[in-house]
This record gives sequence, structure tokens and C-alpha cells, in this order.
Amino acid sequence: MKRVVTLLIVLAMVTGGVFAAGQAEDDTVRLAGIVFQNDQFMRIVQFGMQDAADELGADLLLGNSANSPAQEIEMVNNYISSGVDGIMITPLSSTASVQALRDAHDEGIQIVTWNTRINADFPVAAVESSQFQLGESTGRVAREYIQNELGGNAKVAILAFDALVPEQSGARVDGFLSQIEDLDGVEIVAKQDAWLAEDAVAVSEDMITANPDVDLIYAANEGGTVGSVQGVRNAGGQGQIAVFGIDASEQLADFLLADDDVLQATTGQQPYEIGYQSVEVSMAALRGEDVEKEIVVPGLLLTRDNPDEVREFKTWLADIINR
Repeated sequence: MKRVVTLLIVLAMVTGGVFAAGQAEDDTVRLAGIVFQNDQFMRIVQFGMQDAADELGADLLLGNSANSPAQEIEMVNNYISSGVDGIMITPLSSTASVQALRDAHDEGIQIVTWNTRINADFPVAAVESSQFQLGESTGRVAREYIQNELGGNAKVAILAFDALVPEQSGARVDGFLSQIEDLDGVEIVAKQDAWLAEDAVAVSEDMITANPDVDLIYAANEGGTVGSVQGVRNAGGQGQIAVFGIDASEQLADFLLADDDVLQATTGQQPYEIGYQSVEVSMAALRGEDVEKEIVVPGLLLTRDNPDEVREFKTWLADIINR
């Protein structure tokens, strides 16, 4: 009889231990992060998410919708079925992405959007850069350049991407212009779309040919900036035509460190911070804390005048992407 009682006690202890372990697992927050392509920007967002999840004690599932609306919906539905506590997503569509995410929200899943938004108010927060502020940041350096190096006079050409993402492109251009358009000696002599580097080379060369007295080119994205630098070099405009851009990469950092004096400044988004803060705000909301509905991650300004900061950025970027 004693052996039976002892066995029952042992079983109870074992069962209790299993339950406690299972309960601990159930108490672990499970989050899902969704990107839509496998470029450097989104890979770094994922690194930020993973580091935040590790530091805050959450399990993180990472998924890629591969620019497919159908795959995005299927992925969200799978995360609903698996019972995640929160989804951090850069939606493919402000409208078509709403229903699946609303279904997740209705199941009690916290939704955080990052980089792009949806036309709905149920996400607990939106984490993103201010596109206007990115342009504004580069524009401030351009203003100083125009005043100090060009005597306040400049003929300016602009490369945008209105046909691709008009709202984002417009905000970046408007931010830049807000810093220089009140200068009496500034004249916008050309504005065209060119967001791929190879296209931007040709477009910038054509702009220089049509406006041989152009002093400054502003490009609103990485491809446009890369192409503009190459276009100035091809036209022999080193030391005469300055380029100001948006986005940050190893190649653009190298352009800032080059001796040809073409690229003067660029402002990049901070994808690691976007990913990290997406997890951070999701965890805070799940703990019942009040969180900001809109979280703006400031841009990272890199300039020719601060080569040490440019080198530091290159080192950091290499460390991140080679993990």
C-alpha cells in the first residue's frame, strides 16, 4: 500500500512538473515578423527584430511574403492558427492587407505595422521613418553647401520615383525642397523619375547635357543617388556638380569617402531600429502598457564632412550583414 501511495505521489510530482514546464512555455510570448522581400533593408529589419526578441524573452517566427498578396494572407492565417500573440508586418497593400490582419486582431493578436501602413485603426502602433524628414535632413546639408560653397546660387536637378511610390517620393522631395526653395538664388531646372541605378545614370547624364550649368543633383532613393554619382563622373563633373541623396549603403558610404568630391550627403533609414522597436512596442502593448500609436525612427545622416561617422557606419553594416 505504501508503494502505491508513494507511486501516486511521484506521479503527481512528475505531472505537476510537466504542467509547470508547459505553463512556462505557454507564458512565453510568441511573435511573428513578416517582410515582403529579401533585400538588405529587410534582412537588417529582421536582425533588429531577432535581437529585441532575444533580449526581451520572446519567441520569434520570421516570414517572407515574397511580394505576393496571396502568400501574405496565407502567412497571416497560419500565424493565427498557430496562436501567436503578436504580428509585426510591413503590409503589401494599405487596403488588400486589411482583412487578414483584422481577422488576426479579432483573435486577440496584437498587430504592429512597420515601414508601411494599412487603412485601419486597429494596429496598436505604426513604426516607420518620416519620409519628409529624410529629405529634410539631406536638404539642410544642401542648404549649407549652397550658401557656403556656391554663394547662395544653385541650379538644381531632381531625380524622383513618383511613378513607383508617389506618396513616398513626393514626401522625400518636398522635405528636401523645404530647406532650399526659399533661397533666392536657387532654381529647379529639371525633375525626372529614375529610381534604378542604371536608369539614373542615363537620366542624370541627359540632365547635365540639357543643363550644362547645373550645380547640384538631388536623388530621392539609393538607386537614383548611385546613378547620379556615376552620371556626374561620366560627364566629367567632379568638383563642379554635387550630389545629395537618400538611403544608406556600403556603396554610398564609399562614394562619400571617395576623393572626387561628388556625393556630399545622404540620409538613410535605420532598419535595425525599425525592427527592434517593432518588437519592443509589441511586447509593451502585450504587457498592457500604453504605447505611442505612431513611432518615428529618425534617419541616419552621413556626410562627406564627417568621414569618421561614415567609416563607423560601414563597420557596423558589415558586422550586421555578415552575422
